[in-house]
Amino acid sequence: MQDDLTAGLHELSKVGKVIGIVSGKGGVGKSLVSALLAVVMNRQGYRVAVLDGDITGPSIPKAFGISGRAPVDEDGVHPAMSRNGISVMSINLLLEKTTDPVVWRGPLVGGAVKQFWTDIIWRDIDYMFIDMPPGTGDVPLTVFQSIPVDGIIVVTSPQELVSMIVEKAVKMAKLMSIPVLGLVENMAHFRCPDCGKTHQIFGDSHIERIALEHGLPVLAQIPIDPIIANYVDQGRVEELEDYGLEGVVSYIRQL
Repeated sequence: MQDDLTAGLHELSKVGKVIGIVSGKGGVGKSLVSALLAVVMNRQGYRVAVLDGDITGPSIPKAFGISGRAPVDEDGVHPAMSRNGISVMSINLLLEKTTDPVVWRGPLVGGAVKQFWTDIIWRDIDYMFIDMPPGTGDVPLTVFQSIPVDGIIVVTSPQELVSMIVEKAVKMAKLMSIPVLGLVENMAHFRCPDCGKTHQIFGDSHIERIALEHGLPVLAQIPIDPIIANYVDQGRVEELEDYGLEGVVSYIRQL
Protein backbone atom coordinates (compact mmCIF):
# COMPACT_ATOMS: atom_id res chain seq x y z
CA MET A 1 0.00 0.00 0.00
CA GLN A 2 1.33 3.45 -0.92
CA ASP A 3 2.30 5.67 1.99
CA ASP A 4 0.14 8.75 2.59
CA LEU A 5 2.48 11.73 2.23
CA THR A 6 -0.22 14.38 2.61
CA ALA A 7 0.95 17.34 4.71
CA GLY A 8 -1.27 18.97 7.30
CA LEU A 9 -2.32 22.60 7.35
CA HIS A 10 -1.43 25.12 10.05
CA GLU A 11 -3.76 24.71 13.02
CA LEU A 12 -5.40 28.05 12.25
CA SER A 13 -5.90 27.30 8.55
CA LYS A 14 -9.01 26.06 6.81
CA VAL A 15 -9.00 25.33 3.06
CA GLY A 16 -11.82 23.81 1.04
CA LYS A 17 -11.10 22.73 -2.53
CA VAL A 18 -7.62 22.90 -4.08
CA ILE A 19 -7.16 23.28 -7.84
CA GLY A 20 -3.78 22.98 -9.56
CA ILE A 21 -3.14 24.99 -12.73
CA VAL A 22 -0.54 23.07 -14.73
CA SER A 23 1.21 22.73 -18.06
CA GLY A 24 4.07 20.68 -19.40
CA LYS A 25 5.88 23.79 -20.67
CA GLY A 26 6.42 27.41 -19.73
CA GLY A 27 5.01 30.52 -21.32
CA VAL A 28 1.47 29.31 -21.96
CA GLY A 29 -0.25 31.44 -19.31
CA LYS A 30 -0.72 29.35 -16.16
CA SER A 31 -0.31 32.41 -13.94
CA LEU A 32 -2.89 34.36 -15.95
CA VAL A 33 -5.40 31.51 -15.75
CA SER A 34 -4.75 31.06 -12.01
CA ALA A 35 -5.28 34.76 -11.37
CA LEU A 36 -8.37 35.08 -13.57
CA LEU A 37 -10.03 32.03 -12.03
CA ALA A 38 -9.42 33.46 -8.57
CA VAL A 39 -10.90 36.78 -9.68
CA VAL A 40 -14.03 35.17 -11.17
CA MET A 41 -14.71 33.07 -8.07
CA ASN A 42 -14.05 36.05 -5.80
CA ARG A 43 -16.67 38.03 -7.73
CA GLN A 44 -19.13 35.22 -7.08
CA GLY A 45 -18.66 35.65 -3.35
CA TYR A 46 -16.26 32.83 -2.57
CA ARG A 47 -13.22 33.23 -0.32
CA VAL A 48 -10.34 32.54 -2.66
CA ALA A 49 -6.57 32.07 -2.41
CA VAL A 50 -3.72 31.77 -4.90
CA LEU A 51 -0.61 29.86 -3.88
CA ASP A 52 2.21 30.85 -6.23
CA GLY A 53 4.10 27.60 -6.69
CA ASP A 54 6.48 28.96 -9.30
CA ILE A 55 9.31 29.68 -6.87
CA THR A 56 11.94 30.64 -9.44
CA GLY A 57 9.58 32.67 -11.63
CA PRO A 58 6.87 34.13 -9.38
CA SER A 59 4.43 36.53 -11.04
CA ILE A 60 1.18 36.35 -9.06
CA PRO A 61 1.88 39.30 -6.67
CA LYS A 62 2.73 41.55 -9.64
CA ALA A 63 -0.52 40.66 -11.39
CA PHE A 64 -2.52 41.62 -8.29
CA GLY A 65 -0.52 44.76 -7.56
CA ILE A 66 0.81 43.35 -4.27
CA SER A 67 4.21 44.46 -3.02
CA GLY A 68 6.12 44.36 0.25
CA ARG A 69 6.31 41.48 2.68
CA ALA A 70 3.75 38.92 3.78
CA PRO A 71 2.18 40.04 7.09
CA VAL A 72 3.47 38.39 10.27
CA ASP A 73 1.97 38.46 13.76
CA GLU A 74 2.13 36.40 16.94
CA ASP A 75 0.20 33.57 15.24
CA GLY A 76 2.57 33.27 12.29
CA VAL A 77 2.80 34.25 8.62
CA HIS A 78 -0.33 35.26 6.74
CA PRO A 79 -0.92 35.59 3.00
CA ALA A 80 -1.06 39.07 1.53
CA MET A 81 -4.48 40.35 0.47
CA SER A 82 -5.43 41.79 -2.90
CA ARG A 83 -7.60 44.87 -3.23
CA ASN A 84 -10.72 42.71 -3.45
CA GLY A 85 -9.78 40.27 -0.70
CA ILE A 86 -8.01 37.43 -2.54
CA SER A 87 -5.35 35.76 -0.36
CA VAL A 88 -1.96 35.48 -2.10
CA MET A 89 1.27 33.78 -1.07
CA SER A 90 4.46 33.86 -3.14
CA ILE A 91 8.20 33.66 -2.57
CA ASN A 92 8.39 37.31 -3.69
CA LEU A 93 6.51 38.26 -0.53
CA LEU A 94 9.40 36.87 1.54
CA LEU A 95 12.37 38.37 -0.33
CA GLU A 96 14.21 41.61 0.45
CA LYS A 97 13.83 42.66 -3.20
CA THR A 98 11.40 41.21 -5.72
CA THR A 99 14.21 41.06 -8.27
CA ASP A 100 16.40 38.85 -6.07
CA PRO A 101 16.82 35.46 -7.79
CA VAL A 102 15.97 32.23 -6.02
CA VAL A 103 18.98 30.05 -6.82
CA TRP A 104 17.89 26.76 -5.26
CA ARG A 105 18.03 23.14 -6.28
CA GLY A 106 14.83 21.17 -6.88
CA PRO A 107 14.27 19.70 -3.39
CA LEU A 108 14.50 23.16 -1.77
CA VAL A 109 12.04 24.59 -4.28
CA GLY A 110 9.58 21.77 -3.68
CA GLY A 111 10.02 22.14 0.07
CA ALA A 112 9.19 25.84 -0.12
CA VAL A 113 5.90 25.16 -1.91
CA LYS A 114 5.03 22.53 0.68
CA GLN A 115 5.74 25.05 3.46
CA PHE A 116 3.39 27.54 1.82
CA TRP A 117 0.70 24.92 2.41
CA THR A 118 1.70 23.84 5.91
CA ASP A 119 3.06 27.00 7.55
CA ILE A 120 1.06 29.90 6.11
CA ILE A 121 -2.20 30.72 7.90
CA TRP A 122 -4.96 30.34 5.32
CA ARG A 123 -8.14 31.44 7.09
CA ASP A 124 -11.49 30.13 5.86
CA ILE A 125 -10.59 29.61 2.18
CA ASP A 126 -13.29 28.10 -0.03
CA TYR A 127 -11.09 27.60 -3.10
CA MET A 128 -7.32 27.66 -3.48
CA PHE A 129 -5.61 27.81 -6.87
CA ILE A 130 -2.00 26.63 -7.09
CA ASP A 131 -0.04 28.26 -9.90
CA MET A 132 2.37 25.45 -10.74
CA PRO A 133 5.77 25.75 -12.42
CA PRO A 134 6.08 24.12 -15.85
CA GLY A 135 7.02 20.50 -16.36
CA THR A 136 6.65 17.28 -14.40
CA GLY A 137 9.57 17.61 -11.98
CA ASP A 138 10.14 18.16 -8.28
CA VAL A 139 7.54 20.82 -7.55
CA PRO A 140 4.53 19.22 -9.29
CA LEU A 141 5.51 15.90 -7.73
CA THR A 142 5.76 17.48 -4.26
CA VAL A 143 2.41 19.25 -4.69
CA PHE A 144 0.60 16.14 -5.89
CA GLN A 145 2.05 14.03 -3.07
CA SER A 146 1.80 16.43 -0.14
CA ILE A 147 -1.20 18.67 -0.91
CA PRO A 148 -4.72 17.24 -1.28
CA VAL A 149 -5.36 18.53 -4.81
CA ASP A 150 -8.99 18.01 -5.84
CA GLY A 151 -8.35 18.48 -9.56
CA ILE A 152 -6.11 20.13 -12.12
CA ILE A 153 -6.69 22.34 -15.14
CA VAL A 154 -4.20 21.99 -17.99
CA VAL A 155 -3.32 25.24 -19.77
CA THR A 156 -2.29 25.02 -23.42
CA SER A 157 -1.52 27.26 -26.38
CA PRO A 158 -2.26 26.58 -30.08
CA GLN A 159 1.16 25.31 -31.21
CA GLU A 160 1.35 21.72 -32.48
CA LEU A 161 4.14 21.02 -29.98
CA VAL A 162 1.67 21.49 -27.14
CA SER A 163 -0.21 18.26 -27.91
CA MET A 164 2.80 16.23 -26.74
CA ILE A 165 3.32 18.49 -23.72
CA VAL A 166 -0.32 18.24 -22.68
CA GLU A 167 -0.14 14.47 -22.83
CA LYS A 168 2.81 14.48 -20.42
CA ALA A 169 0.92 16.63 -17.90
CA VAL A 170 -2.24 14.54 -18.20
CA LYS A 171 -0.37 11.27 -17.79
CA MET A 172 1.44 12.55 -14.71
CA ALA A 173 -1.85 13.59 -13.12
CA LYS A 174 -3.36 10.18 -13.81
CA LEU A 175 -0.30 8.44 -12.35
CA MET A 176 -0.80 10.49 -9.19
CA SER A 177 -4.59 9.82 -9.21
CA ILE A 178 -5.40 13.53 -9.60
CA PRO A 179 -8.57 14.27 -11.62
CA VAL A 180 -8.01 16.36 -14.76
CA LEU A 181 -10.94 18.78 -15.02
CA GLY A 182 -10.22 19.93 -18.56
CA LEU A 183 -8.20 22.17 -20.85
CA VAL A 184 -7.92 25.94 -21.15
CA GLU A 185 -6.32 27.29 -24.32
CA ASN A 186 -4.56 30.62 -23.94
CA MET A 187 -3.57 32.90 -26.85
CA ALA A 188 -6.18 31.08 -28.91
CA HIS A 189 -6.71 33.85 -31.47
CA PHE A 190 -6.47 37.58 -32.08
CA ARG A 191 -9.33 39.80 -33.19
CA CYS A 192 -8.10 42.79 -35.17
CA PRO A 193 -9.59 46.01 -33.75
CA ASP A 194 -9.44 47.65 -37.19
CA CYS A 195 -10.93 45.07 -39.55
CA GLY A 196 -12.73 42.89 -37.01
CA LYS A 197 -11.30 39.67 -38.44
CA THR A 198 -10.00 36.87 -36.24
CA HIS A 199 -6.44 35.71 -36.87
CA GLN A 200 -4.69 32.54 -35.66
CA ILE A 201 -1.36 34.10 -34.71
CA PHE A 202 0.18 30.80 -33.61
CA GLY A 203 -1.47 28.69 -36.28
CA ASP A 204 -4.61 26.59 -36.20
CA SER A 205 -5.80 25.40 -32.82
CA HIS A 206 -5.38 21.71 -32.02
CA ILE A 207 -7.21 21.79 -28.71
CA GLU A 208 -10.38 20.02 -29.87
CA ARG A 209 -8.36 17.08 -31.18
CA ILE A 210 -6.23 16.97 -28.04
CA ALA A 211 -9.32 17.09 -25.84
CA LEU A 212 -10.95 14.26 -27.83
CA GLU A 213 -7.84 12.10 -27.61
CA HIS A 214 -7.78 12.39 -23.82
CA GLY A 215 -11.52 12.48 -23.21
CA LEU A 216 -11.35 15.95 -21.68
CA PRO A 217 -13.59 19.00 -22.09
CA VAL A 218 -12.35 22.30 -23.52
CA LEU A 219 -13.27 24.66 -20.70
CA ALA A 220 -12.27 28.01 -22.25
CA GLN A 221 -10.27 29.65 -25.03
CA ILE A 222 -8.66 32.96 -24.05
CA PRO A 223 -7.76 35.34 -26.89
CA ILE A 224 -4.61 37.39 -27.39
CA ASP A 225 -5.69 40.76 -26.05
CA PRO A 226 -3.28 43.64 -25.35
CA ILE A 227 -5.58 44.72 -22.53
CA ILE A 228 -4.68 41.55 -20.61
CA ALA A 229 -0.95 42.27 -20.74
CA ASN A 230 -1.44 45.93 -19.84
CA TYR A 231 -3.66 45.24 -16.85
CA VAL A 232 -1.45 42.44 -15.52
CA ASP A 233 1.65 44.63 -15.86
CA GLN A 234 -0.17 47.37 -13.92
CA GLY A 235 -1.28 44.97 -11.16
CA ARG A 236 -4.92 45.31 -12.18
CA VAL A 237 -5.84 41.72 -13.02
CA GLU A 238 -8.95 42.05 -10.83
CA GLU A 239 -10.37 44.58 -13.29
CA LEU A 240 -10.26 42.24 -16.30
CA GLU A 241 -13.31 40.50 -17.75
CA ASP A 242 -13.68 36.77 -17.27
CA TYR A 243 -12.79 35.78 -20.88
CA GLY A 244 -15.14 32.82 -20.81
CA LEU A 245 -13.84 31.36 -17.58
CA GLU A 246 -17.33 31.26 -16.08
CA GLY A 247 -17.61 27.82 -17.64
CA VAL A 248 -14.49 26.66 -15.84
CA VAL A 249 -15.88 27.85 -12.54
CA SER A 250 -19.02 25.76 -13.05
CA TYR A 251 -16.84 22.65 -13.37
CA ILE A 252 -14.91 23.57 -10.24
CA ARG A 253 -18.09 24.06 -8.21
CA GLN A 254 -19.12 20.48 -9.00
CA LEU A 255 -16.14 19.03 -7.12
